[in-house]
Amino acid sequence: MLTGSARAGPDADDVPSLISELIDWLADGEPETPLLVRASMAHLNLVKIHPWRDGNGRMARCLHTLVLARDGVLAPEFSSIEEWLGVGRNTYAYYDALGEAGGPTWQPDNDTSRWIRFCLSAHHQQAQLVRQRLDQAAQLWELLDTWVRRAALPERVVSALYLAATGGRVRRTVYQRDEGLTDDQATRDLRALVRAGMLEQHGETRGRFYLTSPTLRDLAAPALRPKEIIDPYRR
Repeated sequence: MLTGSARAGPDADDVPSLISELIDWLADGEPETPLLVRASMAHLNLVKIHPWRDGNGRMARCLHTLVLARDGVLAPEFSSIEEWLGVGRNTYAYYDALGEAGGPTWQPDNDTSRWIRFCLSAHHQQAQLVRQRLDQAAQLWELLDTWVRRAALPERVVSALYLAATGGRVRRTVYQRDEGLTDDQATRDLRALVRAGMLEQHGETRGRFYLTSPTLRDLAAPALRPKEIIDPYRR
């Protein structure tokens, strides 16, 4: 299996054969290797072979995702680390890990353990983010549902409160369509939420929309409070 360089790619004359070797490895090389490790190494190898003038990183991340998708990992949240790379200083850590795996020149025998560790950690933490969002959504919906029941309002208004609590604009026409209501029903529901202090009305006539109120924001805060994302390789 190939590994690569950081700042200087291989000689241009070697690129075709290296790409051919990579393709052969992708087809049937080391099938016993864990899937995430295979995807990580495919990513690294394409970056280090550096077959194009530009876009090598983007194509390598696409290849990373393709390796996972080919084995049935299709959800973008789990087949890609693109989102994770855009968080905080993770982009810099990404380039540091690539640089350490490659070195200043083409060195196919370099140790790739830090790179593998970086990719596994990225996938793990991305999965934690997904789990956190699901937990937050469930907790928020339960909080809102409890409030609606106590307020003796129709259960359907939870969807409007959820949208507002998560930063969205509630529009009467969209709420009406989503809940299958008449004009009068949708209008009454939203006015009731405004009177209850949960939504704030903005605009007039066709431009009217509703946003979260301080009361709704405070109610939703416990559910939306972010939790620490743990690096599984932190010592």
